Amino acid sequence: MKTTEIEKSKTHILIEIIEYVPNSVVTKTIIRKTTGNVTVVAIDMGEDLTEKISPFDSFIQIIEGNAEVVIDSQSNLLKTGEGIIIPAHTSHNVKANERFKMISTVIKSGYEEF
Repeated sequence: MKTTEIEKSKTHILIEIIEYVPNSVVTKTIIRKTTGNVTVVAIDMGEDLTEKISPFDSFIQIIEGNAEVVIDSQSNLLKTGEGIIIPAHTSHNVKANERFKMISTVIKSGYEEF
């Protein structure tokens, strides 16, 4: 499986490297390493990411629009420019009450002792 990342050593306007698709969640990998990954996500209104529990910390930053991030049944409304850390081993999902774009950063290192 070939993983395509965006071009290195080149500036990028993050909200322009991914487009909305009606009734869809679209992702584009910025960088993927064994220690973690960074992904840009565009989510159309009414869509959401499936509720899950990750073994790693994740950082969600909204780069366009507004999103609802639910962590352990606690709703957090994030606006453009805001971010939140989703702790490892917590139930969470992301809802699009309107369409939005975000950066998702997952850090996989630091958990070797578990």
